[in-house]
Amino acid sequence: MTGNDLLPATVLKRKAVVYVRQSTPGQVQNNLESQRRQYELVDVARRWGFHDVEVIDDDLGRTASGAVDRPGFERLVSGLCTGKVGAVLCLDASRLSRNGRDWHHLLELCGLVEARVIDLDGVYDPCRPNDRLLLGMKGSISEFELGILRTRMLDAARAKARRGELRLSVPIGYIWHREYGLGLDPDLRVQQAIRLIFSRFRELGSARQVLISLTADNFHFPRPSDGRKTVSFDWVPVRYRSVISILKNPFYAGVYVYGKSEKRTEIVDGRARKSYGHNKPFGTWEVLLQDHHEGYIDWSEFERNQSHIAVNAFGQKGGIKSGRGGRALLAGLLTCGRCGRRLGVVYSGRPPGHPYYRCERINQMLAKPRCMTFGASRIDPAIGKEILRAVTPMAIEAAMEADRAHRDNLEERHRMVELDLQQARYEASLAERRYAACDPDNRLIAAQLEKSWEAALRRVEACEAGLAQARQIDLVTPVPDFAGIATDLEAAWRAPDVDMRCRQQLLRTLVSDIIADVDEEQREVILTIHWRGGQHSQLRIRKPKAGEHGQSTPEAALAVMRSMATRWSDANIAATLNRMGMQTGQGKTWTARRVGALRTVHKIHGYRSAEKNGEWLTLTEAAKKLGVTAHRVRRLIKEGVLPTEQVVPDAPHQIRATDLEKDQVTQFPRHRGPCRIKMENQKSLFPDV
Repeated sequence: MTGNDLLPATVLKRKAVVYVRQSTPGQVQNNLESQRRQYELVDVARRWGFHDVEVIDDDLGRTASGAVDRPGFERLVSGLCTGKVGAVLCLDASRLSRNGRDWHHLLELCGLVEARVIDLDGVYDPCRPNDRLLLGMKGSISEFELGILRTRMLDAARAKARRGELRLSVPIGYIWHREYGLGLDPDLRVQQAIRLIFSRFRELGSARQVLISLTADNFHFPRPSDGRKTVSFDWVPVRYRSVISILKNPFYAGVYVYGKSEKRTEIVDGRARKSYGHNKPFGTWEVLLQDHHEGYIDWSEFERNQSHIAVNAFGQKGGIKSGRGGRALLAGLLTCGRCGRRLGVVYSGRPPGHPYYRCERINQMLAKPRCMTFGASRIDPAIGKEILRAVTPMAIEAAMEADRAHRDNLEERHRMVELDLQQARYEASLAERRYAACDPDNRLIAAQLEKSWEAALRRVEACEAGLAQARQIDLVTPVPDFAGIATDLEAAWRAPDVDMRCRQQLLRTLVSDIIADVDEEQREVILTIHWRGGQHSQLRIRKPKAGEHGQSTPEAALAVMRSMATRWSDANIAATLNRMGMQTGQGKTWTARRVGALRTVHKIHGYRSAEKNGEWLTLTEAAKKLGVTAHRVRRLIKEGVLPTEQVVPDAPHQIRATDLEKDQVTQFPRHRGPCRIKMENQKSLFPDV
């Protein structure tokens, strides 16, 4: 510490710089006395004899630990380098710097240009060893003091957090009460909104699908009016970040968590830069207290949700993916039995293409041949039959549960609309009271309050109309016949209004994984189904040969055709197949032409007259060729003049075309009048006539 001889005239001719700094914006707003004392250093500089005094306060609200940029400190350093600064004034050493690098760099520059450092205790010349030693000690103490203060505060916060008493900022749906601590938000509408998100996730299993479902229901989610404090809310359309943040926050499971994130330090341009908010792995959280407060869900459900969200991530290994729709039933569910990777879905053929399951990763990553490829046209129906077989014993219970869930869903929707209406009525009542309390002569305020009241009344009308519309829709919409669905599950599975996503969700409810392999010798696809609960079953499905299309005629239709071909015509066979509900390989109805073409391909011989080669004729065709009626042909057959063949009695007559050219057929007499057959021992009813 020195006297006035350390401020020669050459130094006083330069300007003095008063450096003003506070560490946080909160200190800038609240610690006004510290600001005043620092700005009073201008008078101190003038008392020391400086006429030109500059104040640098660019660093108000910035820490001096070296983690952030300080433009004011850089201005100070630049001024020292030019030699125009004669003295640097600060309240104490901690105002200039709390890290050794900046502090000693500043002292070096002051020593080079013979500038002085002045505080409330005196004047220091960095060129003198004793003053330099004292300034160095002050800087070290300031840096050490910062570390001590930070360590004490963090240790106290951790100790309080381990007891669950540290008041952290709570998410929407919770509030800190002054009397009894942490609890649920008393606003029932907020609680119902949180519970609805969790219930939809249990139903749909995907955060994205929850967002789509809530958006379709015109769902609104609370957002803090000021962006921070959960005191008042603005109800806005739900967003994905709102859904995913609620599903990932353990606070809603009644768990008190501290230390979920960490800070990271990097060296940027020679300075330490700290960044905060980096999430830590689940097992490294510092404090995790279960059953700390009332939760919207339990801890086990929270863990299931996190695992489900993790495996839903596209391209991530492990676990089955959520049902995303498409045209492949087993998408994201098949595992290769050879390499253990997930099978992907590709589409081949004419647009929109036919789905195929393919183990593609080993070819993409290692350039090795694909493990397997097989189509979905035979695999998906086989798995669907297995699902129906497993569900059939529980069909009645499932129908009752579906009916209950349907009624709960309707009540839940009505409850949300009713809560919205209650909130709108309260806001309208509040706006009315504000308008009534206003001085009517103050038209500037009264006009605005009147507009707010009118807007609140319009919102009440809109909510009432929405509630009435929802009730009307429920009255008009027919109640699903869950009992009928239970008796005919296959029809419900194939119903056109049931999309693929719904089938995939049902499949994932019952099946945890499916291991796929291909037996090349037997040309069979082997599927090992791992059911939830630990049971396993295996399916072997024939794999089509190369070039074999998947639109072949069902074997059941061919069996019917073989059994009827020798007795019935192609038209009769086609009518029978259509009545039985059977279709061609292309999904079309049967006609006589299609039956005949298929019999030719499979060499199924029908009765002779069915083959239209002119050799054999039916009774109608024979009558047409002779130019007579069918009755006369039947008489020729009955008299034994025209020979025919029948497979069984009363079966259609098969007539050879050459027999029609015989003389006994062409010259058979034609009777005029009714045909009478004379019977022996027959008495006339009218003997006298």
